[in-house]
Amino acid sequence: MERLNRFGRMMQEFMVRKVRAISEDNRETILGMRSKKAAVEYQEYICKSLRRTFGRKPAKTPLKARTVGTVERDAYDIEKVILESRPDLPVTGNLYVPHDLDGPAPAVLGVCGHSANGKAAEPYQSFSQGLARKGYVVFIFDPFSQGERMQYPDGAGGSVVGPCTREHNWMGRQQTLLGEFFGAWRSWDGVQALEYLRGREEVDPEQIGLTGNSGGGTMTTMILAASGAWFGETPFAMAAPSCYITTWRCNLENELPADSEQQPPYALAAGMEMGDLLIPHAPKPLILLGQEHDYFDARGLEDTYERLKHFWGLFGAEDNLQLF
Repeated sequence: MERLNRFGRMMQEFMVRKVRAISEDNRETILGMRSKKAAVEYQEYICKSLRRTFGRKPAKTPLKARTVGTVERDAYDIEKVILESRPDLPVTGNLYVPHDLDGPAPAVLGVCGHSANGKAAEPYQSFSQGLARKGYVVFIFDPFSQGERMQYPDGAGGSVVGPCTREHNWMGRQQTLLGEFFGAWRSWDGVQALEYLRGREEVDPEQIGLTGNSGGGTMTTMILAASGAWFGETPFAMAAPSCYITTWRCNLENELPADSEQQPPYALAAGMEMGDLLIPHAPKPLILLGQEHDYFDARGLEDTYERLKHFWGLFGAEDNLQLF
């Protein structure tokens, strides 16, 4: 059969060829490492490269955190918290504090996915309540443009642009024109939320985990990458990105849409695949969570797991990297 006119797909096919080559080179580089020294040097290279992606570390400013209400439940209390991640930039969150703690407890920082109602979405309420019943302190906060954080308010509780992904891309595209990355702004929210958790007397500051699903899996990954860029290491005891990790190769081959914060600039130019965003966390505990028939291709998740399993193993910490 005569080939169709592919003029309209030239850019897509060109980019797929480029990304396939980068992905294969990345795979060979990581699986070809044979020593901890090589792994440490690569980790340092990734952290240095990510500084270009995430830009200069923002200045630490007062959180001005305050509790504006409390909901009492049978096994835990929910504090309604507002803090400032940057001056005059409020972040709304819920802090779940179990009853009858006998000392500082382990804590989890939860990052919401793409729910228009943010932390109020049923899966994130269930997640937070379930962990609180198991004795964890949980802090989950609204992302930009979700829940109580509309950036282009219409005066009636909604957005003149459209909530969630529409506002994300509206802001992200403008920031791109200014040489900034929306993912860095979102990651700094996470860094400051961690600072808040560390300051709570109910929390063991050395036992704080990070997790999120879908868009929250994205931000779990980005917060780890940004931490590596800004601090040279990740400050979390463990992390569990869910339903985001695959490969950029798979995303491009599948022609998936993505928010601005899901496209870190300069990463491909540095020879990175998606899994490299998690390299700053090595060799601390990390579990990759995914599912079949997701937007994010499970074949790419398994590919990333193979690369990272080898990398963690070079630190003698192969068991600290799991796939579910």
